[in-house]
Amino acid sequence: MSSVFDHGPFAPCPAPFNMAAHVLRHADTLASKTALEVLGPAPETWRYAALKSAVLGTATGLLRAGAEPGDRILMRLGNTVDFPLAYLGAIAAGCLPVPTAAALTAREVAPMLDTLSPRLILRDDSVDCPADDRIVPLADLRAMRALPPAAFHMGDPERPAYIIYTSGTSGVPRAVVHAHRAIWARQMMIDGWYGLDGSDRLMHAGAFNWTYTLGTGLMDPWTAGATALIPAAGTAPGALPGLIADQQATIFAAAPGVYRQILKSADHPAMPHLRHGLSAGEKLPNATRAAWEAATATPIYEAYGMSECSTFISACPDRPADPATLGRPQTGRRIAILGPDGPVPRGAEGTIAVHRSDPGLMLEYLGAPEETAQKFRGDWFLTGDQGAMDDDDQITYLGRADDMMNAGGFRVSPIEVEQSLARFPGITAVGAAEVAVKADTTVIAAFYTAPAPLDEDALRAFASENLARYKQPRLFIHLDALPTGANGKLMRRRLRQQYEENQ
Repeated sequence: MSSVFDHGPFAPCPAPFNMAAHVLRHADTLASKTALEVLGPAPETWRYAALKSAVLGTATGLLRAGAEPGDRILMRLGNTVDFPLAYLGAIAAGCLPVPTAAALTAREVAPMLDTLSPRLILRDDSVDCPADDRIVPLADLRAMRALPPAAFHMGDPERPAYIIYTSGTSGVPRAVVHAHRAIWARQMMIDGWYGLDGSDRLMHAGAFNWTYTLGTGLMDPWTAGATALIPAAGTAPGALPGLIADQQATIFAAAPGVYRQILKSADHPAMPHLRHGLSAGEKLPNATRAAWEAATATPIYEAYGMSECSTFISACPDRPADPATLGRPQTGRRIAILGPDGPVPRGAEGTIAVHRSDPGLMLEYLGAPEETAQKFRGDWFLTGDQGAMDDDDQITYLGRADDMMNAGGFRVSPIEVEQSLARFPGITAVGAAEVAVKADTTVIAAFYTAPAPLDEDALRAFASENLARYKQPRLFIHLDALPTGANGKLMRRRLRQQYEENQ
């Protein structure tokens, strides 16, 4: 039997369609229900009616500021509710929001401006950004919420809706264009990962301006008519179990690193309403899963995905998976494990691939038709990650074929880190790799050659000026030479192996 999961075509997305309208489809009937609670010293409560009003008022404001349907709007906003309101407001107006990590430096944002040519830039002064006359200050953005509501811009569900950035093997962040239909595909996640319905109170531990939070923590609960709970910026991981208990959260979502931080404390309050946890962003270590289950008596269901297709392999309450695997393809997906000649036999290693027909799959890499084409083999989109599918459809993850690193759930290109550090005076060569520093904990390490070891504080300062925090190496290691193959190509996996063998 070949390694193909094909449950048949998913229900087609209706037309005309607007992604934001779909997310807020329950807002009128659930007008007085709590859609969002921001938990912290200055709590905020958003009812569904107020949420929809703020989103459509923002849409009006963006149009009055000069944006038109099809325009791109760059988002340089912090960890506040302004982020999802602006994101949905732009989509409601038919514009393409481009969310970006607040930790990016002005140097990193500058090439994005050239690639995107955004009509507007929404900016919080606390977030770094090059000076630009297209900037809409945060105060002006907030004032838009009170404007009369715009009508949802309806149209072809295949038209572009938003753009997100992901690091690629070239070292240059790629702009991934998604269609309005992408939100329609997330119904497969609601059933095949979350086990979510309108009665749930889902708490997400991530920041507002992280796409994992934006999707799993906000838009999906709102699409289901549920309540989203988001801890305020600066909430310590150790405080999260108390919030789960106090807020009667039924589902908790976080990256594996947050679960590890929570488990550092031996004492946890009873969480009687919690049914299960969700994990994504990186592979959940079995030790972390076991410790959480022992401490809370609740399971964790994890999911695998990527910027180009969100999550499409997962475990769920109705179909738990072997903890050693990623889970199963969600019902409605077409997933395969491909070798050079097509799908490999069950149990054999190959590249995890998504069928072109998946409604959650990206449209393209912006302005890069050749690179987009290279990601496809016939009708299959190649993820670049290796896996094997067993007879029960469970997929075991076997590693990243492209040497990508993972930092707190963000995928980081080693080439991007290397190109930045190579400018540091004295460095003659540099290689970056993700290394294990202890059980269940990995960090980004920079291995470099120089006539002598360089000042580590100076290296850290240089990295902080030129790279977002999550991209900055935590280790700087001087070597006499970097390992290379017969063709002179840097062997990043050997860097990792050598480091871990010597620990």
